[in-house]
Amino acid sequence: MHVLVVGGAGYIGSTTAASFLEAGHQVTVLDNLSRGHRAAIPEGAAFVKSDIGDRGALEVLFQMGNFDAVAHFAALIEAGESMIKPGVYFQNNVSYSQNLLDTMLKYGVKRLVFSSTAAVYASKNATLNEDDPFGPANVYGETKLMIEQMIRWYHRQAGLKYCIFRYFNACGATLDASGKPVRGEAHQPETHLIPLALQVPLGQRPHISVYGTDYPTYDGTCIRDYVHVLDLAEAHVLAVSALDERKAMTYNLGNGRGYSVREVIQAAREVTNHELPAVETPRRPGDAPTLVASSEKINDELGWAPRFPALRDIISSAWAWHQSHPQGYQTQDSDQN
Repeated sequence: MHVLVVGGAGYIGSTTAASFLEAGHQVTVLDNLSRGHRAAIPEGAAFVKSDIGDRGALEVLFQMGNFDAVAHFAALIEAGESMIKPGVYFQNNVSYSQNLLDTMLKYGVKRLVFSSTAAVYASKNATLNEDDPFGPANVYGETKLMIEQMIRWYHRQAGLKYCIFRYFNACGATLDASGKPVRGEAHQPETHLIPLALQVPLGQRPHISVYGTDYPTYDGTCIRDYVHVLDLAEAHVLAVSALDERKAMTYNLGNGRGYSVREVIQAAREVTNHELPAVETPRRPGDAPTLVASSEKINDELGWAPRFPALRDIISSAWAWHQSHPQGYQTQDSDQN
């Protein structure tokens, strides 16, 4: 199968592109490299530097591509930024996704795997399942929910087959068979807890900030479900094949176990053997208190279960990658763009 991976130079997209290749699929990556990295794209994937906001470029790509399926990762993802720049998020995430869907259907490509988020849900002090109420706490989550709704209407009215994945917190890094780090998390600017924490023992920041200590949780800090990026990638490979028989799927992807910000920082201290000082600061707008997944549905229907559920193992893989790539992909990008 020929899979177009949109946003395939990003953290999750590039890891999934590699998994598609390992499963025997042909892969083309489309990315504008505004937040992705050329060096993250796996060897063996074709690469097109473009943007789903450019409808003309999409038309040319689909005319030439002969794609069987699309995996859609291209989005702005920072919850805090979305509260400051809502218009940018609605345009980039929602309007540009409509460009992609319309072009897919025009050229007869009717299999879609979409990267959504747990941020579509209202916070809950128990594991979330796929039927729980929606209630995004930030513009980012609202844009993903709007795209989900658009996909469902395109399914009903135009026959689009889809799998929507609601990720919880993607983390960890890819290591090869010898344990050498291959691919990891590098955002500019970085806003995710685990890579931010690991910047402290690398000497790149003096401390880690804890945003809010008065949430209605057992230690006052936000609780999240952390899932290894390789487990997310494996789910996409399963979904593309399942779309031959299933026309509409929506699944959570998580470990079913929540960790507080304090617990993640403590695990990072243990992995890095660094004191890793933490500074308590006020809450950020848009942070829900608790988001933890139930992934029973995808386990029952597709047989997916996390292979790397342990938080310390996840952080250990991330630490190995950040130690070997202290500046992320910047050096490789400057050589290859």
